[in-house]
Amino acid sequence: MNPWIAAARPRTLPLALASIILGSFLAAGAGRFSWLTFGLAVLTTICLQVLSNFANDYGDAVSGKDTPDRVGPRRAVATGDLTKEAMFRAMLLTAGLSLVSGVWLLIEATRGADATLFWVFLMLGLLCIAAAVAYTNGKRPYGYAGYGDIAVLLFFGWVGVLGTYYLHTQTITWPLLLPASSVGFFATGVLNINNIRDIETDAKTGKHSIPVRLGRAGAIRYHWLLLIGGMVCAVAYSLLTATTAYDFAYLLAFPLFIINGRALANHTNPAELNPRLGQLALSTLLFVVLFGVGVLL
Repeated sequence: MNPWIAAARPRTLPLALASIILGSFLAAGAGRFSWLTFGLAVLTTICLQVLSNFANDYGDAVSGKDTPDRVGPRRAVATGDLTKEAMFRAMLLTAGLSLVSGVWLLIEATRGADATLFWVFLMLGLLCIAAAVAYTNGKRPYGYAGYGDIAVLLFFGWVGVLGTYYLHTQTITWPLLLPASSVGFFATGVLNINNIRDIETDAKTGKHSIPVRLGRAGAIRYHWLLLIGGMVCAVAYSLLTATTAYDFAYLLAFPLFIINGRALANHTNPAELNPRLGQLALSTLLFVVLFGVGVLL
């Protein structure tokens, strides 16, 4: 089981769940929270994230983008720990589990609502599955063209937070786009660190990520833009909606983002960036928890 656990990359799950947790916190603050909706949303998100990780492992190996020069975590198919056929079957299985869990979530969350709501969210769910697979697979993988950042902002931020909130409440207001953007920007920052780490090997293998396009110095400036953008969006939301000082509890997490940006700028050895990925992911999760606690208090 060790190769499968490694290929599932469980360390990516906290970041994937951050948007679900934040959307649920916001719904609880509005007095509309369902444990069943939350649990099914978590299960669906885990299935989608594992599908994405399996698909990335498979796609990078089949396309030849994974080389012995790669600095990141060991990839199961490229190294021969798992066969391409076995990984493809695992992708089909996790895609099926994502669909079943997602449909169950929609049945429970939209019970008694207009049927249109179910079909709209089903289309979004199918889009999530397609996006997870198409990142590194197909004739034109969008991850290799540098569009992964947009997908992360969309799915880890806007769709994750706003979609979860809507499934709890069946309502939505435009200020919620601000905290959703915060989580999306921070999640995109995690991808950016990953791509800065792999900038040399990506350039050699034809992966045109944002850091490859901008160069290392430009990618670091872009990283600061993501971190500052996330912090500004959170503060703007609180200024619009805060009723107590507790609504600003998430400010306690901001020094961690500054530390991350400074460390990224100072590191020159690609291998030294691996811990920064986890640090930013956990900082984002801490931000979400503090934000949620502030909303509830």
